[in-house]
Amino acid sequence: MTVDLLHNAVRAYAWGSRTAIAELLGREVPTPHPEAELWLGAHPGDPSRVVEPDGGHRSLLDLLADDPEGQLGARHADRWGSRLPFLLKVLAADEPLSLQAHPSAELAANGFAAEDAAGVPMDSPTRNYKDPSAKPELICALTEFHALAGFRDPARTVALLRSLDAPDFAPYAQLLAAQPDASGLRALFTTLITLPQTALDMLLPQVLDACVLHVKEHGEFDLECRTILELGEAYPGDAGVLAALLLNRIVLRPGEAIYLPAGNLHAYLHGTGVEILANSDNVLRCGLTPKHVDVPELMRVLDFGCGDMPVQTGEPTSPGLWAYRTPCPEFELSRIEVGPSVRVRVDHSGPQILLCTRGRARLTCGGQSVELARGQSVWLPARDPEVIVTSEVDTQLFRATPGVE
Repeated sequence: MTVDLLHNAVRAYAWGSRTAIAELLGREVPTPHPEAELWLGAHPGDPSRVVEPDGGHRSLLDLLADDPEGQLGARHADRWGSRLPFLLKVLAADEPLSLQAHPSAELAANGFAAEDAAGVPMDSPTRNYKDPSAKPELICALTEFHALAGFRDPARTVALLRSLDAPDFAPYAQLLAAQPDASGLRALFTTLITLPQTALDMLLPQVLDACVLHVKEHGEFDLECRTILELGEAYPGDAGVLAALLLNRIVLRPGEAIYLPAGNLHAYLHGTGVEILANSDNVLRCGLTPKHVDVPELMRVLDFGCGDMPVQTGEPTSPGLWAYRTPCPEFELSRIEVGPSVRVRVDHSGPQILLCTRGRARLTCGGQSVELARGQSVWLPARDPEVIVTSEVDTQLFRATPGVE
């Protein structure tokens, strides 16, 4: 059995938490700087390192390059070469992230090629496409997790906009009321996101004042208005604050997840979750950020399909194991719950990463075993036979694998 403990990179962004990731890893809190993401996988920007028997570390990228078939399995190596198709993260947000969307595979490939041909440097702040791959993703809550995701049903958005007593905003509500469908959303969104700054500086204060009044009066859209006020305070004068009025406001409980396909406009607001995504770093930003916003390219990427975002709780596939299904061949996330009366068999035709998020697990195969404490993770190559996961205490793990094709 080859069960390799992983040493994973922590990424520090201003919106991160000074406690969540450090607590998961058993480190002292609070940390000197916000820690936003723990990366588990083989992304070239921050690959995990395998802990070798002598205590040394080896990049997972190198391991895959040297033995793609043994590590990924013949079928996955045929499709992905030596590239791990997924990236697993722990994401911890204490402040809102930027409002963003990710391109489809076709748009990513075309956009990457076009920027290369134009000579846009890879590290340029105006570069949209860092690689030629799509970046669908799924986020599963570890704590209560707050997000904006997907365009709300237009009828509900019209009701929200009309509930705000902001006279100069009434024509915008009427624009959507006259065409309450995806085309109307596109028209309203485009209008809001391209407002001249002078018009935005006059309109936004009215909207924010109307949100304050709505909250004081305990209106129907209290949570949505509180969110707009939070965003308006964090990003004054940003058109993304108005765009956020058009999106579903979501609260996930631990174990609940949402899938974000290509073109889905979203922003994570607060909470800690396990995120799995295709192994890409392509982001088109809409607002709520000082970073580059390319509106024409964003409009090419966005999907204006609308309605409630489906929330998953995981599909039970065997005792102690729940899978979060998506159409993505790059990844699948599963949740494992074991304890004194439950043991779980873990096997797959491809590679697996296991991350312990609660308790302490024992992984056993062929008479060999390894202990996995909270915050620790392991790499299981495709050549491994099945592994049995047991624990004497209530324990939770998350498993990342390639998707079902």
